[in-house]
This record gives sequence, structure tokens and C-alpha cells, in this order.
Amino acid sequence: LWPWLLASSGLSALVQLVTLPFFPDSPSYLLIQKGDEEACRKAIRKLWGDGDHQAEIDDIMKEKVAMTSTKTLRVLEVIKERSLRWQLYILMTVMTTLQLCGINAIYFYSFEVFHTAKFEEYLIPYVSLGVGLCECLSSILCSTLIDRFGRKVLLWGGYTLMCSVLALLTMTLSLQHQFFWMHYFSVILIFLFVIFYGIGP
Repeated sequence: LWPWLLASSGLSALVQLVTLPFFPDSPSYLLIQKGDEEACRKAIRKLWGDGDHQAEIDDIMKEKVAMTSTKTLRVLEVIKERSLRWQLYILMTVMTTLQLCGINAIYFYSFEVFHTAKFEEYLIPYVSLGVGLCECLSSILCSTLIDRFGRKVLLWGGYTLMCSVLALLTMTLSLQHQFFWMHYFSVILIFLFVIFYGIGP
């Protein structure tokens, strides 16, 4: 079954490869990059139907003017630019915490936790698949929550809940030899951690 599951990701890539040539080019790409206004109008009509789309073309032209007046900075210039310093710090902090939040350790050790929880050997891959499915579903849920609560709330909330779950998971793994039900609590905490990871960071 696993070879088929791995091969299934190639199916979506094949569908994209076959259908992509039939999609129209982006109107903004045609107007800003190519400078072809007629092709832009044709793409807009193909995407949105016939009608007067002059307002959309005017918006794209404003974007083109804004882009030409903006200087493109190199990496070293971005680091040296004082006005971008705080944005750079925030970006570095978010990316660093994303890498060090513990999701890789959870995925790496989850098999061992499931094995210790006395799951049947043939069930463990399906439980692991369930963990991945939880991350996928929580990421979809995040796309609806982000408009309602904002990115900052989801980041703070996600990291706070993840820290709490990791603290509890450390405790349950330490006590798993004393209480038989701790194994199952650890499994629940792994699922919760993955859900909070998908919703937050």
C-alpha cells in the first residue's frame, strides 16, 4: 500500500502538467513583465468573461508604476537597510522558531511512542498516516481562522499550546512505566501537538 500512497502524489503533478498549458497567463504578468496590453485584455476576458475591465487594467498599471519606482535591493543591502531591520528580525525569529519548534522530533519519535503504547505493528503506519492527515486538516482550518483572528494571534496561540503540549508530553513519557494509561495520553498529545502546529506556525 505504501508504494501506491507515495505514487499518488505523482498523479496530481501529472494532472497539473497536462492541464497547465491550457490555462491563460496572468494578466498582471502579461502587462507588467511582457508589456502586452492586448494579451492582458484577452486573458482578462478569458478569466472573467466579456465586459468592461478597464478598472482592473488601471489597477495593474498602478502596480507597474509602483514597481518601477521601487528599487530592488540585494541581500546585503536588505541587511544594511535600517528601515527594514525590524521586519528582518521578525522574519528571522519566525523562521527560526518554526525550525526549532519540535515538529521534526515529534514525527521522528512518534513511531516509538505508538509502539510503546502497545499498538499492533500493522496499525502503527496507519496511526502515523492519521498524524499527517491531522496536520493537513488543521492547515486547511488555519486558512479560515487566519482571516478571523489574524496571523499574530495564531502564532502566539499556536506556540503557547505547543509548548504546553511538549511539557505534558515530557511528563507522560517520563511516567509511562509507572502508569499504563500514560502511553495513550502520549499518543493523544502527539495528535494535539500536530494540530496546534498546523493551526499556528
